[in-house]
Amino acid sequence: MDDMASDALTAQSAAPAALAWYDRYGRALPWRAAPGATADPYVVWLSEMMLQQTTVAAVKPYFADFLRRWPDVRHLAQAPVEEVMRAWAGLGYYSRARNLHACARIVADAFDGVFPAAEEELRKLPGLGPYTAAAIAAIAFGRRAVVVDGNVERVVARLFAIATPLPTAKAEIREKAGLLTPERRPGDYAQAIMDLGATICTPRRPACALCPLAAFCAGRVSGEPARFPVKAAKRERPRWRGAAFFVRRGDGATLIRTRPPKGLLGGMAEFPSTAWSADFDADSALLEAPMPARYEKLDAVVEQIFTHFALRLDIYAAEVPNASAPPAGCRWVPADALAKEALPSVMRKVAAAAMSREQRGRGS
Repeated sequence: MDDMASDALTAQSAAPAALAWYDRYGRALPWRAAPGATADPYVVWLSEMMLQQTTVAAVKPYFADFLRRWPDVRHLAQAPVEEVMRAWAGLGYYSRARNLHACARIVADAFDGVFPAAEEELRKLPGLGPYTAAAIAAIAFGRRAVVVDGNVERVVARLFAIATPLPTAKAEIREKAGLLTPERRPGDYAQAIMDLGATICTPRRPACALCPLAAFCAGRVSGEPARFPVKAAKRERPRWRGAAFFVRRGDGATLIRTRPPKGLLGGMAEFPSTAWSADFDADSALLEAPMPARYEKLDAVVEQIFTHFALRLDIYAAEVPNASAPPAGCRWVPADALAKEALPSVMRKVAAAAMSREQRGRGS
């Protein structure tokens, strides 16, 4: 059988097999409608925005909290963006939260609270790239759209034993995914393939014996399904350094500031810090301290992996009098309100390290 005939047979057989498996074994997720049922576009959009580069387990509590606070797109659009950012804190990739709020406002105002169903119209909304727009069109509106996330990418690469390394292989994978996508129940099919990738066709040890697509999977026939998709050698992340300043008043209020709205961690709260760079000069860190004080360099350091670099932060702590005015661009936050600030994970680590030092000091 030539490659074209083999691809045609796989395309003809995969969708029915995947859908039959999904009807019986698909994951029950809080944002997911039952197989064959109509999904709420707002719920689908909210979950897909949160799931970008984030695990299902991490998203579940945030999704429940957002839905409780803002049960529809109009409520979310009316919320202050600062409140949305605070609710998002800890979920990472914070541009998603800004795009979420901007998109909600557009849908509420320009579309009278109704999400567009067409994939090309969804693509015009903030934060909706090819995958997210296709997922919403398929899952929420039953439109035939080619949905390709990391799980789908892996399943398709193995089904067709695509040997081209990523990211070059992405176009070929998308083409093959298009062959598989059915006209009937495209949303359920997309979720079926995602579930297969998450639970059966896993990265390291695929459970081929349990897979409904095993009979026509070229990766399984090769004897090495786990080598697909083939990945190019990873480049080592640059290592950046910096210092953060944890400044407290005697009444427990903490000094923080808000980062610029665009760029890394845009719009999030942070403790004042030096610039982060590969050539950070630790000996000069105190020259960038936010205000005069007697700073103590803590033994603890904070490490955080970002998409394009790895960060290591030194921590300096100081206590200042209650009457101290905040420096320009900063503000004092009462002790009982700090947890409600939109602090990203790296800054929560700084707070944890500094507070641990305070507790040890009180206990000594």
